[in-house]
Amino acid sequence: MIKHNDKSYICYLDLGFEVIRGKWKAVILCHLWEGPKRFLELQRITCGVSQKVLNQSLKQLEEDELISKKIYAEMPPKVEYSLTKKGEELVPALKIIEEWSERNFSIVKED
Repeated sequence: MIKHNDKSYICYLDLGFEVIRGKWKAVILCHLWEGPKRFLELQRITCGVSQKVLNQSLKQLEEDELISKKIYAEMPPKVEYSLTKKGEELVPALKIIEEWSERNFSIVKED
């Protein structure tokens, strides 16, 4: 067993999946791979995520040190999210899963 933040995990894979669990976290990370994004950009990109769920996902990713939040001192306040070094290390693994999924599931893409 592995302990992290007062929780127990069966193995490091279990812990790793806990960090990206949920519908939106991996999607957010992959889009931040392209560069920093503002909240509304992320909401548009994720098509359908509620403001509450996006806020929760961003907060959890920030707590896990996968993304950083930069607040600019201007009016109205400008906030940008970007990957940390830890997040940058994770995205290639997510991209491999994305490529595998594309190869193995024949789905008609909607644009």
